Amino acid sequence: MPWDPRYALGVAEMDATHQAFVDLADALLAADDAAFPALFAELREHTREHFENEGKLMKACRFPAIGEHNGEHLRVLGELAHFASGVSAGRLVAARQYAQNLPAWFATHLATMDAALAGCLKRAASLSGQP
Repeated sequence: MPWDPRYALGVAEMDATHQAFVDLADALLAADDAAFPALFAELREHTREHFENEGKLMKACRFPAIGEHNGEHLRVLGELAHFASGVSAGRLVAARQYAQNLPAWFATHLATMDAALAGCLKRAASLSGQP
């Protein structure tokens, strides 16, 4: 799941965070059993911060679908927490299977919810005269 410039939404803050997510997910997919637990924990923490920041961006532009978007974030954070408990107990198989699904989830989430948020942020910036 290497970073693809087509993932860019034109909001620098979101694009940088998304590129970091893709890089972490890519590393997780390639990780051996020794490196997997630390990378999973790093991805989980990055995702928590990523979603927290997107929540602030949604509030800043009065994003109309904030409830749905936050709900999706909560669902993913819950899944990460669930699999993290298995990883911490040395059970990696289920978390590895979950990680295999991250690229498809990311592509869909990016093209739908995050693209809509980026559009909201761009409209808000243009109305306020910001670049």
